[in-house]
Order: sequence, then C-alpha cells, then structure tokens
Amino acid sequence: MNTGSGGPSEVAMTADDARTGEERTEAEQGLGSRAPEFVKARRALHLSWQVGIFIVGLAVVIAGIIMLPLPGPGWVVIFGGMAIWATEFVWAQLVLRWTKRKVTEAAQRALDPRVRKRNIILTSIGLVVIGAILGFYVWKFGFEMPWKIKDQ
Repeated sequence: MNTGSGGPSEVAMTADDARTGEERTEAEQGLGSRAPEFVKARRALHLSWQVGIFIVGLAVVIAGIIMLPLPGPGWVVIFGGMAIWATEFVWAQLVLRWTKRKVTEAAQRALDPRVRKRNIILTSIGLVVIGAILGFYVWKFGFEMPWKIKDQ
C-alpha cells in the first residue's frame, strides 16, 4: 500500500530543496513523513505510526464534522485534523497547502478597498431592508408574537 509517505528516499523534493532545513520555511519543506528517524527506520513501526496518525486525525475530523451543526469551532477542528494527517501523508499536505493558499487569497480580496466598500454598502442595504420589514410588522401587528402562547 503506497501512502505517499514512505522512507526518506521516497520524499518528494523540489529544485529549491537543496537548501538546508534552517533556511527553508515550513511551506517550502519537502513533502513526506515527519515521523522520527527511529520510526522511519523500521517498516512495521512506521506503518503502525501511520495507522495511529490516521486514526487520531480521523477522530478529530469527525469531531469537527459533528461540530458543524452543533455549537463549536467545526471548521477549525476539521483543519486541525487535516494538519494532524499532514504530518504523515502527502495528500493531506497538498490539501492543507491548497487550503492555506485559498484562505490567504480570500483574505487579500476581502481587504481590497473596492470589495470592502461593496460589502459595507450591501450590509447597509440589508440592514435597512430588515429594519423596514420589522417596522412594518410592528406597525401592522404591534409587539405581539405571531403565535398564541396564552392559549396553550
């Protein structure tokens, strides 16, 4: 079974990976397993390590999915589970890099003055519409709720 995170000889390297580890940032490091060397040296131990990482990451991702409709930081927990998987699996590292890039691009777009101005205008229009609907409701029906609580 090829998980994409085999031994040290199978780590994917790019052209700029010739620099030392101190010079590279986390985003520039090669893909592959970040397990300790004594774990990578033994195939059975490394496979057990990968299974353990997968199970822990899966539990965290499932907890995040459960938190999506319930109170809690669902997306943050899901991305935390992906980060756990990214310590061992190349596919998770690639997904996490793609996600970080997209979030950074979205943040940059949100800070664009034209987009910010548009968002403020749309929010203001939405608040005026909601205020008008609430004002109409209060004018038409008063402060009574649409259901009869006293009848029950």
